[in-house]
Amino acid sequence: MIRANRRTVLSGLSAGLGVLAAPALIRAEAASARIVVIGGGFGGATAARYLLKYNPALKVTLVEPATSFITCPFSNLFLAGLRSWDSITHSYDGLKAAGVEVIHATAEQIDGVAKKVTLSDGLVLDYDRLVLSPGIDIKWGALEGYDEAAAGLAPHAWKAGPQTLLLKAQLEAMQDGGTFVMSITDGAFRCPPGPYERASMVAHYLKHNKPKSKILLLDSKDKFSKQSLFQQGWAALYGDMIEWVGVDDDGRVTRVDAASLTVETAFGERHKADVLNVVPPQKAGRIADRAGVTNETGWVPVKGNSFESAQVAGIYVIGDATIAAPMPKSGFVANTQAKVAAAAIIAELAGREPAPASFVNTCYSLVGQDWGISVAGVYYFDGETLAEREGAGGVSPIDADASFRQAEASYGAGWYASVSADIWGTTP
Repeated sequence: MIRANRRTVLSGLSAGLGVLAAPALIRAEAASARIVVIGGGFGGATAARYLLKYNPALKVTLVEPATSFITCPFSNLFLAGLRSWDSITHSYDGLKAAGVEVIHATAEQIDGVAKKVTLSDGLVLDYDRLVLSPGIDIKWGALEGYDEAAAGLAPHAWKAGPQTLLLKAQLEAMQDGGTFVMSITDGAFRCPPGPYERASMVAHYLKHNKPKSKILLLDSKDKFSKQSLFQQGWAALYGDMIEWVGVDDDGRVTRVDAASLTVETAFGERHKADVLNVVPPQKAGRIADRAGVTNETGWVPVKGNSFESAQVAGIYVIGDATIAAPMPKSGFVANTQAKVAAAAIIAELAGREPAPASFVNTCYSLVGQDWGISVAGVYYFDGETLAEREGAGGVSPIDADASFRQAEASYGAGWYASVSADIWGTTP
């Protein structure tokens, strides 16, 4: 018979207590975890709110330089005169009331090894997990002639704020009979239907205020999202006001002369605008580069089940900055990704595997005041990559009647109101 001595018994008991205590220790560490979220838009603000919803004991800090957030979604309606500026502007008071610490500063540096964020005011934040929702930046100079100075004359308005106000002011100053020219990039960019909704909303404004004017869309692609639906609406509402020129018909702009409001296409044709709107090449927001999470494309590869960076552990990236095809770069998607990432962080802190990830998106677009269209998709992580659930999405029917189009316009407004309440706690 083998006798156990006192040291063996105590050693075994200690080991057993360690196993029993481990879950409690993990819970304690999870409860005291410090989460820093950078970016207060659709992705970042959602992540901050839902991290606290999932675990109110977390210490969540949101870093965002702006004191209020102006949304790109529905900014086209502002250009049309169908929305007020206040209705697309959201404060952070609701997040503060929910327990999120909000710091209005710019994140300048990220040390993914030491897990520290350095802010523009010199403050250094330690974190256990970091969420990046940096949005987009413009690839200045990628389109010849288009730099930051040029954007002061030919605005992109693809980051809502002063650029949006500038574009609206230019439209208001344009004479009746003038030409609005939009140059549309190829490749990945924020909100694929966005340029075509903008053309629709500019047309709505011009039809009611400057009906002799024309809109010329110079596109670097040969097709676009909801194309048949947009073009059907353009013909019905605006006649021949809008002309779309695809890449096969020399629609690709290769050079911008902002001083003369002129663009040059691949075959050397020049087009003069009275108002020139450039949708330029884009990339992930600057702080993503500084965090070391971007790749050669300028965007951020992520793990599809959690949205943790594929390159730097402990950093989760959501929203427009990510490589997450087939999902589009939309506000709806950013909101959905943020909830998945928040749940994954909670699971990981508790020592569990994240639940299987699934996502949904609906992009509502307004062609006219009562003419809404949409495209929807359902997505999931199949164990290796992100994929679209076949048969689960779709687009608005091409043969819908006026009441259907009006209902979709209403659904879009309803989505915006509900997502604004969900994220910022505000009601437009």
